[in-house]
Amino acid sequence: MAVIFGSNELAADVLTGGLCVGCGACVDLCPYFKSHLGRTARLFACDLKQGRCYAHCPKAEVDLGELAQACWNGPYEGLPLGRYRRIAMARAGAKAPKGNFQGGGTVSAITASALAARTIEAAVLTGREGLVAVPMLVTDPNDVTGAAGSKFMAAPTLSALNRAVRDGRRNIGVVGTPCQITAVAQMRQNPLGREDFTDPVGLAIGLFCTWALDTRKLMPVVAECVGDTCILAMDVPPPPAEIMVVDTDRGKAEIPLSKIRPLVPHGCHICPDMTSEWADVSIGQVEGMPGWNTLIVRTAKGDQAVDAAVHSKFLEVREFPQELKRALEKAGAGKKARAVRTAAEEGRLNTTGEQNRAALRMPPAAIERITGHTL
Repeated sequence: MAVIFGSNELAADVLTGGLCVGCGACVDLCPYFKSHLGRTARLFACDLKQGRCYAHCPKAEVDLGELAQACWNGPYEGLPLGRYRRIAMARAGAKAPKGNFQGGGTVSAITASALAARTIEAAVLTGREGLVAVPMLVTDPNDVTGAAGSKFMAAPTLSALNRAVRDGRRNIGVVGTPCQITAVAQMRQNPLGREDFTDPVGLAIGLFCTWALDTRKLMPVVAECVGDTCILAMDVPPPPAEIMVVDTDRGKAEIPLSKIRPLVPHGCHICPDMTSEWADVSIGQVEGMPGWNTLIVRTAKGDQAVDAAVHSKFLEVREFPQELKRALEKAGAGKKARAVRTAAEEGRLNTTGEQNRAALRMPPAAIERITGHTL
């Protein structure tokens, strides 16, 4: 079993250690951890030797081998896209709520379909207030599009899940980035062995992600570029664009990625997951095909959700081109290799000894597959 510590170790390894990505997994479990403008802080000390805050954190002793056994009943192999059943192109169908979608609206369509069918009772999403990403809990399918569009910022989304569970909600849908979905996967394993535990998650929808941004650092950069305007949407076009596009009520503005990359939290650099491998379904953009999403179906529950959305005309799917699949696998493999090498160089991978806690653990065979050699 993965070693689980308490909030003192979490604060030292993740908060002070510079790995926090602001996912919200530790927020609102207890009164001690809070989030403000995308940054997580511990307000009070805690003497518990083990805590859910540490057990759920996606940057503290994450054992991918154990997670793979629990989720897939098999080893962690370091596959570029993780395990899956099928890959397709998808977009919102005729019955899906209309919204300002970033791509094809697939995330909103599947979420709204599951809410409409009562497959899930509520959904945890990420909205935005100005530039700041904020957690949302919705129960009405028509409210889902209020969270449409990419945020590109660290968001304490999982704090809304923690609050919903505390309030007695169950069968909750969760839309999250790879780090958030990793935290959800760990939560669902009942890591502290609580006798009263029931899995609260009805459907995990993962987003593709290569990095997020520190909200506090991003705010002055955006303000310098667009001034006092209302931000409507943000996008990072595929290479070779090398820009972030900010859509405001006064028009569009462009920020060079050379100004954006330094704002990426360091914890993103040791994340080996580009496609939310622990989700039921994973969704991202299709490069060169505006209005469509890549849809990766990973579990039986994901299959059921997609088939139901197609049947009810909330979703439309098409065959995924093989050349795009190869490009996606190359990108996923590249992120894995960079993350594993960085974690190893920084002493955060498979470390041993009581004072050498790891951020990430994975089998040597997977490391060799990812990097081409044993680290």
